[in-house]
Amino acid sequence: MASIIADKIVDCKGLTCPLPVMKTKKALKEVSAGQVLEVIASDPGSKSDIPAVVKHMGSDLLEIRDEPGGNVIFLIRKK
Repeated sequence: MASIIADKIVDCKGLTCPLPVMKTKKALKEVSAGQVLEVIASDPGSKSDIPAVVKHMGSDLLEIRDEPGGNVIFLIRKK
């Protein structure tokens, strides 16, 4: 399977709630429909918060991937 290439990357490492959610919402408003947003977060709460905001905004969560060092990568396609 081919890797998904992000059109925009938002680095939220080191930020705690609610900043990763706020930055994700802002970035989703800035990208065009069909574009992919990659969010990198280190806050454990992001694993439930970011999928919830993506669903609320009507976009698609393509992938959640745990990375070494505790970071989580979210790939989101804006609808």
